[in-house]
Parts: sequence; structure tokens; C-alpha cells
Amino acid sequence: MRWVAKTFVGIFVAVGILVVGGYFAANYLITQFTKLPDRPTFPNDDPNYLKNQAKAIVKPKPSNPSSSDKNKATSSNPESKLDKPLPPGAFEGKVIQPIGLVLRQSASLDGAPAGGIGFNEKVVVLESSPDGNWQKVRLMNSDREGWVKGGNIEKVQ
Repeated sequence: MRWVAKTFVGIFVAVGILVVGGYFAANYLITQFTKLPDRPTFPNDDPNYLKNQAKAIVKPKPSNPSSSDKNKATSSNPESKLDKPLPPGAFEGKVIQPIGLVLRQSASLDGAPAGGIGFNEKVVVLESSPDGNWQKVRLMNSDREGWVKGGNIEKVQ
């Protein structure tokens, strides 16, 4: 009868060791799979990255032109803002949508795409649709005009 007790105690201890070991193994695996991964690093995360890029860009130093050359240079390069006067009710703005905007030929989602406008790009808002959902814009440095979804342009000035 003694061997029966030893057998049951041995089986009981073995099962106990397996249960406790399984618990700790499962707990370890669960914590490993549920913890957040390390945050990835990108070149533009470095606060000195922009400074390094600015140093890498070499700006040419202009030679000292005479004063008459300066006057000619300023008169031959008028600002793009002065090329076309703003129509009444128009204002300058910049795109605040981080992914940019789709420039459309008509004020609807069915309008054919006419290009795109990047984030922080400056535009002239020419008019808004009666419901305010669409705005007609002209890019500052080109003659491209089209419609964009309203609320994505912030007034500048």
C-alpha cells in the first residue's frame, strides 16, 4: 500500500510542477507579446538635424554689384504677389491639411483632379461655394486654379 501512496504523491508533485511552470511560461509570453515596441527613430527626430541640413546648404555669396545694377535687379524681379491683383473678397492662405489637398476642376468630389497642393503651400482663395464646402484657389507661384474642400486653408496675415 505504501507504493500506491508514493505513486499518487509523485504524480501530484509532477502535475503541480507542470502547472506552476506553465503558468510562469504563459505569463512571460503574454507580457512579451503585449508590451509596446520601442519607438522608432527617424533622421528628422534629431533636434540638430535641421541645423545640420542648413549647414549643408551652401548659399552663394553675391558679388558687390554697383548701385545701378541693384536697381535693375529689383525692377526686373517683381514679386509674384504683384503679378495678379487680388479680386475683391479674395485672400491669401496656406494649406493646413497635413496630407495636402486635391485640386479639382469643379466644386464636387466628382470633379476631375487638376493636381495637388502640398502642406503649408501658399494659395490665393478666390471664392467660396454658397454652402461653404468648397473654395476656389489659385496657387501663388503659378496660374493653376481649381476647387478644394473647404476648411483646409488657413488665412494668412
